Amino acid sequence: MMTVPPHVRKLMEQGVLIPAPASVEIDERINPLLIAPGVVLHTGTKLLGEHTSIGPGCVLGEEGPVMLKNCQLSSGVKLQGGSFEGSVFLGRSSMGPCAHVRAGTLLEEEAGGAHSVGFKQTIFLPYVTAGSLINFCDAMMAGGRSRKEHSEIGSSFIHFNYTPHRDKATPSLIGDVPRGVMLNNDPIFLGGQGGLVGPVRIDYGCVTAAGTVYRRDALEPNMLLTAKSRGVGHPVPYKSGAYRGIARIVANNLIYTGNLWALTQWYRFVRRHFMERNPFDHACYNGAIRLLEDARRERIKRLAELAKNLKESIAILSAKGDGPELAAQHAFVKAWPGIEEAVRGGPEPDFSVDQLQDVFSAAWDRVSGSEKDYLKAIKNLAPDEARAGTAWLQSVVNQIACLFSNAES
Repeated sequence: MMTVPPHVRKLMEQGVLIPAPASVEIDERINPLLIAPGVVLHTGTKLLGEHTSIGPGCVLGEEGPVMLKNCQLSSGVKLQGGSFEGSVFLGRSSMGPCAHVRAGTLLEEEAGGAHSVGFKQTIFLPYVTAGSLINFCDAMMAGGRSRKEHSEIGSSFIHFNYTPHRDKATPSLIGDVPRGVMLNNDPIFLGGQGGLVGPVRIDYGCVTAAGTVYRRDALEPNMLLTAKSRGVGHPVPYKSGAYRGIARIVANNLIYTGNLWALTQWYRFVRRHFMERNPFDHACYNGAIRLLEDARRERIKRLAELAKNLKESIAILSAKGDGPELAAQHAFVKAWPGIEEAVRGGPEPDFSVDQLQDVFSAAWDRVSGSEKDYLKAIKNLAPDEARAGTAWLQSVVNQIACLFSNAES
C-alpha cells in the first residue's frame, strides 16, 4: 500500500479532491489555507511555490499532468494539462492540455486557450480565446461582449516577438485597455496559420485573413487585413542592426506600457471591490498587481535594450546619411533616461484625470454596490458611464504614450 505524503494528506483532510493521492506532489511551501475545499487535483499534479493559491471549483490535470508554480487561480478555473508559472487566472478561465504558460500571463474571466498554447507576458481581457498550436508572447488582447461574441486567435498563430536586432521591444496591442474593459467593443479575429510581427496595434472589429503575417498597425476599426498590406512584394536589401521606423516602434511600446498602467489603475480602483471578498480572490488581486508591475518592468527592460542597440544603428545610418530616421534615433537615445524615469513612476497627478476618475467612480459605486458578479456590474453601466470610464483610462494611457513625442518637441 502506497504512503500518502503528509502535505497531500493535509489537503485531503480539508476537502481537496485528489483521486490518486500517491501521484500528486505538494511543495512544503504551499499554504494549505489557500487551496479551497472542493478543488480537484488529478493524477500527476504538482503544486509549487509559496505564492500559489487555488480558489473554489478549480480543476487541474483532467487531461494530463499539471505543474503549477506561484500562480493564483480565482474560481472555476480549469487547467487541463501543462506547466504554469507566475501567472494569474480569473473566474472560469481555462487552458487545454500541453500548455506552456510562463511568467507575466494574466487571463481574465472566461479567457483561455485550447491545446498546445504558449504564453509569456501575455494579457487577455475577458472572453479572449486562443485556438490550438499557438505561440503568443508579449501581447495584450481585448474585444468582444460575451463568451459567444469574443476575440479569437486562430490555430497555428504566432506573435513574432524577437527581432533580428536581438531585442524584444515588440509588445503588440490588439484592442486596448480603456475601451476593452468596458466589454462593449467588436471582437477581433486573427486568422489561423498567420502571425503578427510586433510591435503592432490592431483596432476592434479587424480581421486578419488566414495565412497572413501582418506587419503594420491597423488603427481603423472593422478592416480586413491581408498579406498585401505588408508593403513588401519582393525581396529588398536588408542589413541587421539598422533600425527603421523607430518613432513608431517607440510609440507603440509606450502606448502598450500606458495600457499596462491603465489596467493597473482599473484593478486598484475598480476590480479591487470584487476581489477582496475571500482569500482566493484577494490572492488573485495581489498576484495581478505584482504581475502588472513585472510586466511594466519587462517593457522598460526591453526599451532600454532598444536604446542600447540604437548606437550601432546610428553608426550604420550615419554612413548612409539617412537624415529623418537618424534624427529620430538620436532623439530617443537622448530622451530615454527621462522617459524611463517617467514610465517607472507612472502617471502623475492631474486634475483633469482625477475629474474623469471621479465621474466614473460615482457610476461604479451605483452599479457595484449590491452586485456580486463583476461582469454583470460592468454590463449594468449606462453607455455614458462606460464612456466616462474609457475617457479616464485613456487619459492614463496618454500620459505615458506622449513621453517621446513631448521629448522630441
